[in-house]
Amino acid sequence: MVARHNATLSIYPVEFSTIFSASGGLPLPKRSPQRQAYRMQDLARWRDHLSIPIHLRPRFFPADEGLAARCVIAARETIGDGPAIALAHGVLKALWEEERDTGNREVLATLIGKVGLDATSLLALAAQEQWAEQRARDTLDALARGVFGAPSYVAGEEIFWGQDRLEFLDRRLAKG
Repeated sequence: MVARHNATLSIYPVEFSTIFSASGGLPLPKRSPQRQAYRMQDLARWRDHLSIPIHLRPRFFPADEGLAARCVIAARETIGDGPAIALAHGVLKALWEEERDTGNREVLATLIGKVGLDATSLLALAAQEQWAEQRARDTLDALARGVFGAPSYVAGEEIFWGQDRLEFLDRRLAKG
């Protein structure tokens, strides 16, 4: 979709615990049983619709995402959007499809290498406090823009929340 519309895509791994508490949302374990059950139904629908082999209850979910998020942010800010998006995709695939512990440093190093980045360098870079600070700023910026859930896509001033809004995002991008 991005290529078809000659658009750009950036990734911001924000802190959704902060987003949820500031926007009236609840973290998954605190949601009502009805909402948790519906989430499982919806995940199954999307899994089947997209023909992706995700596990509905991955073994390591929720993962400790701090280091992976800092790696993605460091890659975005120093190498570019493409490598950062590739790494984020690899992390999510490892968590949801391969049931790997993406909070584990060795697993993360393997994922970094798999997308063609130098794991030793990126992990050392991600250890710098500035990337945690950048994540906090990105989170506040997302809140200020009106983001309240994941996934959220922002085009101009418009927010598109959820996979079921991608058709609307496609229409918005077609307008330029």
